[in-house]
Amino acid sequence: MNPFESLEPLRDAVRMSPDNVPLRRHLGDMLLAAGLPGEAEQTYREALARAPGDQGVAMGLATAFHEQGRHDEAMVLIDRLREAPDADPRAHLLAARVLLATGDPGEAGDAYRTAIGLDPRLADAELAGRLEPKDDQGPAGPTDPFVVDGRVRAAWDDAPGPGTFDPPNERPAVTFAEVGGMDEVKDEIRMKILLPLTQPDLYRAYGKAIGGGILMYGPPGCGKTHLARATAGEAGADFLTVGLDEILDMWIGSSERNLHEVFERARFRKPCVLFFDEVDALGARRTDMRSASNRHVINQFLSELDGVKTSNEGILVLAATNAPWHLDSAFRRPGRFDRVLFVPPPDQSARAAILRILCRDKPADAIDFDVVAARTGGFSGADLKAVVDRCIEDKLREAMRVGAVRPVTTRDLTSAVKAVKPSTREWFATARNYALHANEGGIYDDVLHYLERR
Repeated sequence: MNPFESLEPLRDAVRMSPDNVPLRRHLGDMLLAAGLPGEAEQTYREALARAPGDQGVAMGLATAFHEQGRHDEAMVLIDRLREAPDADPRAHLLAARVLLATGDPGEAGDAYRTAIGLDPRLADAELAGRLEPKDDQGPAGPTDPFVVDGRVRAAWDDAPGPGTFDPPNERPAVTFAEVGGMDEVKDEIRMKILLPLTQPDLYRAYGKAIGGGILMYGPPGCGKTHLARATAGEAGADFLTVGLDEILDMWIGSSERNLHEVFERARFRKPCVLFFDEVDALGARRTDMRSASNRHVINQFLSELDGVKTSNEGILVLAATNAPWHLDSAFRRPGRFDRVLFVPPPDQSARAAILRILCRDKPADAIDFDVVAARTGGFSGADLKAVVDRCIEDKLREAMRVGAVRPVTTRDLTSAVKAVKPSTREWFATARNYALHANEGGIYDDVLHYLERR
């Protein structure tokens, strides 16, 4: 019997009983077994819409994503399943397969061992064989005298200690006038950060401290770093920007010391805007950390944010991330990053404003920026810069050919738009899944509202 023909009675049964979730789940399982993950995905989605808390359906949908090579979307659901108090051990097994497929054999091995520890019947010799280290690599574990927390120890006793951490600081001249669009985000920053500096007595009358933290998230290239620098410019404050590579150090205790030093420098320079870029890499969920030393770094970060030993009044902490779902929830507690702001791609009027700024001081011939902006839906600020850069390169070639400067026209910009694709689509594909399936507390409501308006 043709296996595809055997599915027809099940499809008919689902059509007759559309709200029967177990029946839809069974059909999804059969579709997966028949090698039809795309159709299985749709079936599981319809079942999950009727029963959002059904772990079996969510597991099926994650498997369908995995079999289609959509590993990021699979991990969104798997992370949620693994964090459940009554997590199905098979979620850890599926995590091992997905992590191995994405090139993370170390994490995959941890997930596999967790799975078989919970249910030995899940042992899979083929998968275990793929997770075994090659003979010429050898295991690097805690018994290796030259390995500490997975990092090679180079003659520990003779190793140089960490140098004094000195984050770059500046007094930015850029202000909100140079930031196109983002009016809602600017208003929130004014209320949370700027007004307490200009009207401190009013805020103290209501018992509000001067300082605090704002976490900005959204697709890459949409101006989070630029906005942070403009915030310091608006406040007339020093601006200290801190990246992951400047904090983390291979020597135990050095990363915590670096974090403490950067906060101390900010306290010395207050008022000061302290900006952490890619904060998800520094503040990832502690439950995801394999190394105790990494967990210590997060705990130090939280301690500094709280101002346990020294007041943080006058310290304005901004952070940016493209992946807020990887950030430890403790960072969003009141008194830390208690404002979480979605920084979306610029809307049409904002895109026109950004294009005007980008084309400023360039030879131009009455460009209609609104026309160009209308053709760049979904473009980030970085994408718009790529459009202008490409246009300028084309005009330079033309100028060299004719031996004279040619002004940029509306037609030149619209032609350049055709050669640039919006970079935000992949981010929204991942964010949509978190917003639909892992939106505890409504943290991603702004993402859903943005997608509904598109």
